[in-house]
Amino acid sequence: MSEGCCSERDEATPFSLEAFDFALPPERIAQSPARPRDAARLLHIARDGLADRTMRDLPLLLRPGDLLVLNDTKVIPARLFGRRRGAKIELTLHRQAGPQSWRAFARPAKKLAVADLVEFAADLAAEVTAKGEEGEVTLRFSHSGAALLAALERHGAAPLPPYIKRREGVSSADRADYQTIYARAPGAVAAPTAGLHFTEALFAALRARGVGLAYLTLHVGAGTFLPVKVADVRRHPMQPEYGVISEPTAAEVNEARARGGRIVAVGSTSLRLLESATDESGHIRPFAGETSLFILPGYRFKAAQLMLTNFHLPRSTLFMLVAAFAGLHRMRAAYAHAIAAGYRFYSYGDGCLIERGTA
Repeated sequence: MSEGCCSERDEATPFSLEAFDFALPPERIAQSPARPRDAARLLHIARDGLADRTMRDLPLLLRPGDLLVLNDTKVIPARLFGRRRGAKIELTLHRQAGPQSWRAFARPAKKLAVADLVEFAADLAAEVTAKGEEGEVTLRFSHSGAALLAALERHGAAPLPPYIKRREGVSSADRADYQTIYARAPGAVAAPTAGLHFTEALFAALRARGVGLAYLTLHVGAGTFLPVKVADVRRHPMQPEYGVISEPTAAEVNEARARGGRIVAVGSTSLRLLESATDESGHIRPFAGETSLFILPGYRFKAAQLMLTNFHLPRSTLFMLVAAFAGLHRMRAAYAHAIAAGYRFYSYGDGCLIERGTA
C-alpha cells in the first residue's frame, strides 16, 4: 500500500478530515461480488493482531452464545429515468417523506422547477413539490404506499453506488446481487453491504455453532455516499434514517448479553441503530423512529463487542465509525494490510470482523 494510507500523522488531530484519508488503488474497488457470496475473504481484526480468513470461517471465529444482529431492510429500485417536457431527467430517491413523497437527487436539477411533472412511464409520474440545495428535489408520485413500491419495481433500477461502473446500465444480476438474502422490509436505497456475504449454508453453520441470529431494520439512505466536506469532521451533518427494533429483538439482545454472549453487529447500520436504542447501562430498548447518530473516535460504545463490515471509502463517515470502534491507528494498519494483501473494497468487496477496542 502507498505511504499515504498509514502514516502516524492522524493521532495528533483525531477530528481532522485528513486523519481519515488514505490512498486506495482503483483496482482494489470491487465491481462484482464474490461467487458464491460466502467465498469472500474476511480479515479478522483482533485486539492482538490480524488474520486472513474467508467468510466461511466466521462460525469458528465466534463462540456459542454469541448473537449476530442483522439489518433486514430491502433495497428498492430507487433510480429512475424520466422526461420533463422532452428533457431527460435522472432521479435517485434517497429519503421517504410520506406515503406518496420522496426526496431525491436530480440530474440535471437545473432543468426542474417546482410544479414540473416528470414522467417515467405511462403508469408512473411525479410532481416536483420543492427544490433544495445540491440537486435535491422533493417529489409527489402518482401512486402511494404499496402501489408506489410496485411501480418502482416495474420501472426503477438498482441504486448502485457511483464507484461500481456499468457501461450498459444496471443488470438484472445486480438487482439480485445488491440485496441480502434475508431482506424483508422495503425502504432502503443502499444495501447494508456487510450482509451481502451471507448464504443459507453459512447461516446453517452459524446455528450449528450455537450462534444466534436477530434482526432489526434500518432503511439505509443515499446519505451514506455523501462526501464529508468539512475540515473538522464533527461539523458534518448526518442524514437521518428510519429504523425499527422490535420488542422481541430487543429482548433477544438483552438476554444474549445476560448469558455472557457477545453482540456482533452486522454492518455499520446495525451498529448505529443498536447504539441509538441502548441506554448507559447497556440495556437495549425497542425503537421506532429516525436516527442521525454520527459515531467518531472517542465515542463510548454500549451495545456490541464485535462488528462485521466491509472495507470503506477514505474520508467517509463509515471509516470514521470503524476507527471509533477499533481505534484509528489500528484500522489504518488493518487497511494497509488489506490493500497490500489484495482484499477487495467497498460494497461488492470483502469483509472484516473487528473486535472492539479497549478504550
